Amino acid sequence: MKMVAPEAWKEDIALFKEKTDAFYAGELDKGAYKAFSGYYGSYAQKGGKASMLRLRMTAGRVTREKMEYTAKALRQYDIKRLHFTTCQTIQLHDLRPDQVYGIMEGALNAGIVTIGGGGDYPRNVMCSPLSGVEQDEFFDVLPWAQAAGEYLMSFIKAEKMPRKLKVGFSNSPKNLTHATFRDLGFAARADGLFDVYSAGGLGNNPRFGVKVAEAVQPEKILYYIKAMWLTFCAYGNYENRGKARTRYMQDALGGPENYAKAYREKLDEVLCSGEDLTIVAEPITFDKRGDGSTAQGRRVLKQKQDGLYTVQWHPIGGQPAPEEFCALSDALTEMPGVEMRLAPDETAYIINLTGNEARKVLELTKNSAGTLFENSVSCIGARICQVGLRDSQALLAACVEAARKAGIPDKALPQIHISGCPSSCGTHQIGALGFRGGVKSVDKKPQPAFVLYVNGDERQGKESMGRELGTILETEIPAFLVELGTAVAKSGMDFDAWNAADPKGLEQIAERYLA
Repeated sequence: MKMVAPEAWKEDIALFKEKTDAFYAGELDKGAYKAFSGYYGSYAQKGGKASMLRLRMTAGRVTREKMEYTAKALRQYDIKRLHFTTCQTIQLHDLRPDQVYGIMEGALNAGIVTIGGGGDYPRNVMCSPLSGVEQDEFFDVLPWAQAAGEYLMSFIKAEKMPRKLKVGFSNSPKNLTHATFRDLGFAARADGLFDVYSAGGLGNNPRFGVKVAEAVQPEKILYYIKAMWLTFCAYGNYENRGKARTRYMQDALGGPENYAKAYREKLDEVLCSGEDLTIVAEPITFDKRGDGSTAQGRRVLKQKQDGLYTVQWHPIGGQPAPEEFCALSDALTEMPGVEMRLAPDETAYIINLTGNEARKVLELTKNSAGTLFENSVSCIGARICQVGLRDSQALLAACVEAARKAGIPDKALPQIHISGCPSSCGTHQIGALGFRGGVKSVDKKPQPAFVLYVNGDERQGKESMGRELGTILETEIPAFLVELGTAVAKSGMDFDAWNAADPKGLEQIAERYLA
C-alpha cells in the first residue's frame, strides 16, 4: 500500500483549471460543472459567483504543519470564511478561481489532499477525535484510520464507486463518528479488535449499519474495505443516482441478513484471492510529558498522558474567525507535540498541552461556545450551498442569540443539529433535537420552515434515528427553544433528565408551534 505522491495529483489540476475557467466564462452549465468539480473537492457556491474548497484531514488530524499551511492560505488569499465540517474536514469559502488553484496546489505540498473531497469518491476517513489521548477509550484507532485513508485514495479513480463512500473508526461506545451506521464502520472493542458494520447512513432512507463481522484484527481492515467496494460493484444501483448509496442495498437484497450474506461472500473472495492486504500501522507516540503546570475549566480535559491536557474549541456553527484560527496556529508553533483534532460535531480539540500551554490556548479561543446548546451543529446552509433549502447557519445564530437574551442556563437545552436540506450534513437525525430545512404553508403561501426531529441518539448500543414531529416556521424556532429551555430550567434538571422524566413534555411545548 503506497500513498499517491503529490506530483501525481498535481497532474489532474490542469484539467480542473480548464473546466473551471469555462464554467466562470459561462461556457459550462452548473450541473455539468458540479459533476466534474467534485472530484477535486471543489464546488461552485449558490449563484455561481464563487467557489468552495474542501481540505481533507484524514481521521480529523490536523498536524501543526497542516494547520500552518491553512493559516498561510487564509492570510495569503484574504479568506473570510472557513468551516469545520461534520466529516472532519476544513472548508474554505467565497473563493475566486485563481485562489482555488493556488490553494489546491499548495495544499498538496503540505500533505493535504483535496482530490476526492466531493463527488462519487471515498470521502475523508473519520476517526474519534481524541483517539490516543482519551482516558476511557478501548484503544487508539487513529493509526488504523490513517492507513484506511491512504488505501482508499487508491480507489479514487476506480469504476463503479458508490456516491460518498464514508468510512469511520470509533474508539469507544460514544460512537462519535457513527461507525455503526456509516457505509463502512470499524467499532473498537475492549479486547483490541474491531466489529465491522456496513451499509448504513443518514439522509434520505436512513439506515443503521449491518454488523458484517466481529472480532476483526486491526491488521486485516483493508480486506474489509475492498470487500465493501466489491459488494457495491455487484449489487449497487447505478441506474438511479438517488439510490447509489450503500444503504439502499439492504432493501435491494431483501433485508439486513441477506446483505450481510452478500458482503461476506465478497469478503471470502478477497481473503481467498491471494492478495496480501495485511498492514502494520505504526503507533502514534508522543514523547511529551507534563511539566508540573496545571489547567482547569469547562473546556479543559485531562489526557491519559500524565500531566497533559486537551482544550476544546467550538466556534459557533463550526465557523472560526480566520484571525482566531491564524493566531492559534502561530501559538502552536511554540508548543512541541501539540496538534489539532477535528470532531464530527464541528468541535476542534487542541491536544498534548501542558497546563501553561492550555491556559494560553483557552485565552486564544475565548470566543468558543459557552454552553452545551452553543455547541450545536449546523451545515454551511443554503446561502452558500447549491442544494440547500434553508440557511441553517442563520437559524443557529438566531437561536443562540435568543437563548442568551433569555438567560437560558447551561444544559437546559441540548446540543441541536441543523441541516439545511434532507442530506443531513448537519446530522439532524441523531440529535436530541434536530431540524431539517423545509416549507410550511401559511394562508396558502409557502414559508421558510424546518422539520423538527426528536430523541435521536448516536451512542453505540443506543442508536436511534430522531422521530419526526412536524414542521415549525423558521421565525418561530428561537421562541420554541426559549420556551423549552425555560421549562427545563424551572424543573431544576438538565434537558436529558427532564426529557426522561416527562417524555410528553417536549411534544406538549412543541405542539403550539407545529400547529
